[in-house]
Amino acid sequence: MALNSIQLASQALIKIGAMPISSFDDGSAESTVAAALYATTRDALLSAHPWNFATAQRDLPRLETGPVADYDCAFQLPVDFLRALSAGGGGRGRGVEYRIAENRLHADAPAITLTYIYRPVENAFPAFFDEALIARLAAEYCLPLTESTSRAEALHRLAEERVRTARLIDAQQDTPARFDDFTLVGVRG
Repeated sequence: MALNSIQLASQALIKIGAMPISSFDDGSAESTVAAALYATTRDALLSAHPWNFATAQRDLPRLETGPVADYDCAFQLPVDFLRALSAGGGGRGRGVEYRIAENRLHADAPAITLTYIYRPVENAFPAFFDEALIARLAAEYCLPLTESTSRAEALHRLAEERVRTARLIDAQQDTPARFDDFTLVGVRG
């Protein structure tokens, strides 16, 4: 079942024994805490791992004004950009040296294809990520709403376990990484 941001936040609130919310601005203490912590917690969890469901590739538009030093070209990052994974050129998503600075990608290549983590809409999250996010939100919401540090610590441990499980499930949805260049194999001839 696809959940939206209010449903995800409400499930986290229920896990700590708080009342669910109908919106992030319904005037309750729960909605105030949820509104303050939801987006940053979601984006931090999305950025913390190269989730397959949140990975995209885009050809970046080159900007007229280049970097001041070190690289020749600057490229506009996508609006939904959270974190770079790799950059490439010539139809490849990796292999180009780059740096993210000034909210732009700097590189020496004339064209860039960026592989990156983006922010998908919540109802596109897979169930395993929903569970990890709900657990993380519950841990974040606990202290401001219950003032129980021991309960918050226990919820943080549970959240880390759920994130590890989600990462394992996500890793099974991709071809295992292979070594492109391994010197010990190369010397065998």
